[in-house]
Amino acid sequence: MPPVPFSPTSTAALDALAVGKQVADRVPGLCAGVARRGELAWSAGIGTARLDEPGKPPDDGTQYDIASNTKTFVAVTVMALRDEGKLSLDDTVDVHVPESTHAGVTIRELLAHVSGMQREPVGDVWDTLEFPDRTELVAGWNAAQRILPPHNVHHYSNLCYAMLGEIIGRLDGGTWFDSVQRRILDPLELRRTSLGKTGRAAGAYYVPPWTDVPVEEPTLDCLAFAAAGGMSSTLADMATWGGFIANPVAEVLNPDTMEEMCQPVVISQAQWKEAWGLGLILARRDDRTWVGHTGAHPGTISGCFTHRESATTGVVLMNNSAATAPGTFAVDLGSYAVEHEPPVVEPWVPGTAVPPELVPLLGHWFSEGRLFVLTCRQGRLEARVDGQPSWMGPSEFEQVDADTFRTVKGRERGELLRVRRDASGAVTAFNWATYLFTRQPYAFGEWLNA
Repeated sequence: MPPVPFSPTSTAALDALAVGKQVADRVPGLCAGVARRGELAWSAGIGTARLDEPGKPPDDGTQYDIASNTKTFVAVTVMALRDEGKLSLDDTVDVHVPESTHAGVTIRELLAHVSGMQREPVGDVWDTLEFPDRTELVAGWNAAQRILPPHNVHHYSNLCYAMLGEIIGRLDGGTWFDSVQRRILDPLELRRTSLGKTGRAAGAYYVPPWTDVPVEEPTLDCLAFAAAGGMSSTLADMATWGGFIANPVAEVLNPDTMEEMCQPVVISQAQWKEAWGLGLILARRDDRTWVGHTGAHPGTISGCFTHRESATTGVVLMNNSAATAPGTFAVDLGSYAVEHEPPVVEPWVPGTAVPPELVPLLGHWFSEGRLFVLTCRQGRLEARVDGQPSWMGPSEFEQVDADTFRTVKGRERGELLRVRRDASGAVTAFNWATYLFTRQPYAFGEWLNA
């Protein structure tokens, strides 16, 4: 179902934010939007998309280079290959690229920018704008320095994502983009997301600090480096992509794998406001986590961030190299919508039956003096700490056998819950992640002597 239209007040406020950003950053053509579940609920095109078409603003079908937002597509492809058993995140690069001479650099480290490898390929590519082909990329990888110990700090590396593209190509056949096209773009019908620009596209400009006359930026051919930032897209397609990140289509990526990608691997800001998962930036704002990425190329700056719980995505596309803080602005837009246009709450749906084996487990239990509540929802066992904040979802369980459950979501994910019974077969207690749970509160060891 399409998103509920925003109120005139919110539309006016978001329009004002977009115009303010376009003016402050002197962007020839800014395109911004807020989406719900992958569909735009508000959008605005400010200024002129191309200076040779004066007065024609960008719209939700105007292509921009999305630069490093490309990395999110690459990361999803890598994780899909992992799910298929074609690689392990702890494989070292040389497992899949035998020519690699850097020992011990893992795919997990490449995804999260914690390998310690230098940022860019050798050869001062941003001076020359001459990028390596696949053969030159691997040779340059070997010549590059591992400037930091692994997992020491977050250190962003385009070189590492170019190598992920090479690994995808070798494992999946063809090029990394062939895989992205087949695995992601076609199933999600992202028709205006491509390698380089196709069709109507925004111009790419630099606006010097001392004048108001934009200078046209060069078009890049990133070759093997394109996996780090060579794709182009539109506001509408990036809104759809944000909806996928909120609620993945299993055909493209297992939802549990997306959850794994959104777990922090390393903190990247001293204030603990930003972390990195596996290919995704995790930004904290008002006790919410927004996941996504930013992008910067000559003449283009972009940001796309999603609050997964509300399936709200903020997107901004700007065609001035000197535009600032696209991630912050994308989150600004999305945060306004979450605060002032909260998504419609799904109605409660009654269950049809309580499995008999769950009945003895339901109700109040105590562990370490704390009260826990076990409930049944849609035939499934759930657990909550009494009084926990509403934003903390319950633990969810899957039954392994008559007396064993596996935690599949929430607190203690992965751990077992083992039921204990007396001689008559009645449930008396259970151990969850080895901790004892009883119907009455006890001190440690007291229950065994009761």
